[in-house]
Amino acid sequence: MKILVLGSGGREHALVWRLRQDPQVTEILAAPGNPGIAAIGRTLAVDLDRPDDVLALAEAEQVDLTVVGPEGPLDRGVADVFRAHGRAILGPSRAAAQLECSKIFSKTFMARHGIPTARFVVCDRADEAIAAVLGGHFGPPVVVKADGLAAGKGVVVAQSTAEAEAAIRAMMLDRVFADAGRRVVVEECLTGPEVSCFVLADGERAVWLGTAQDHKRIWDDDRGPNTGGMGAFAPSPLFDDALADFTTRKVVEPVMTGLAAEGESYRGFLYVSLMLTPDGPRVIEFNVRFGDPEAQVVLPLIEGPLAQAFFDAATGTLANVQLTLAPDRMVGVVAAAAGYPGKPAAGDVITGLDAAAAVPGALVFQAGTSRSGDNLVTAGGRVLTVTGRGATFDAAMKKAYRAIAAVHFDGMQYRQDIGRKAKHT
Repeated sequence: MKILVLGSGGREHALVWRLRQDPQVTEILAAPGNPGIAAIGRTLAVDLDRPDDVLALAEAEQVDLTVVGPEGPLDRGVADVFRAHGRAILGPSRAAAQLECSKIFSKTFMARHGIPTARFVVCDRADEAIAAVLGGHFGPPVVVKADGLAAGKGVVVAQSTAEAEAAIRAMMLDRVFADAGRRVVVEECLTGPEVSCFVLADGERAVWLGTAQDHKRIWDDDRGPNTGGMGAFAPSPLFDDALADFTTRKVVEPVMTGLAAEGESYRGFLYVSLMLTPDGPRVIEFNVRFGDPEAQVVLPLIEGPLAQAFFDAATGTLANVQLTLAPDRMVGVVAAAAGYPGKPAAGDVITGLDAAAAVPGALVFQAGTSRSGDNLVTAGGRVLTVTGRGATFDAAMKKAYRAIAAVHFDGMQYRQDIGRKAKHT
């Protein structure tokens, strides 16, 4: 099987790495990829914002399956274009992708289909949103969410009405997220631990791919501004059989049947982010792709013919796939550039990756990197994810932190507490 993976981040590096483990995979390509991916697969230039160009690339290379990494191409309808031309692609249609790409669609969809989530109100104008905050129906604290895609930064958990008003004005009047903030959702602030689960769906059936817990804040002990994710561990100790059954019955199945009732067939990854509140589990959000950095700690634990499972999901034939999860524990630590999550520094030379990868049980997945002559340099906010694998979370943490200590670039920042929550659960 010849596979094309779309994207250039740590998630895509992890996908390429894991798919290469399957003997059924004869060749793997990535577009546009990154230097880490180029070391284990062939990388090709393409503009992911142009679905027709992506289709032309897949046809020219005669790939058997295309796997979509990031959400952007899905929001632009790449899966629709591929399916209209009879080519297998793992990813939902543009309409189904609105589960992630539009907070308003997601929240109203959950309301229509009885999926447990936070109380909310949709606001088309800044004065409406401010009135919702001042009315005291949702706090403070209160959550303000930009409707559209905002690179993981469009959610503000405001601790005061003044902070909420400032977020609303920034999104709706100052347009810090451009059209993504033209409309907003104001919702109650839930409390409790957050957990994530991942399933693979073919439109009718779904199989579990694993669970994880992410760390969004830039600094230790969950302090500082939100980021795209500073690390993760898998599996989540909080995800027991009862929670898995609840998520299947009350979330995953209603998503599948709800979309089908609305004329859509969901094929691809579904990432469910839950908060375990005192009143029971509630959906925080959906993602229509694998998480990053969760993919880097979940994918290495999946055993079995993953490439075939991806193909079966893409073609609506996911029936007898046999995937299992290794009993090990994984911890992944993100190394970020100076300035992140604001404007990150770029062009700093990265060293020590070979030494990091040589640590037994460690893996290094590249994200914001590029080549400058003979040097590997920083080229994004989240530069690397360094993972450790062990029989216990303590062992996995030690390996991850031993490996990341070997890496250096100017201004490198990373959290020191990834995995600590799992140890204390």
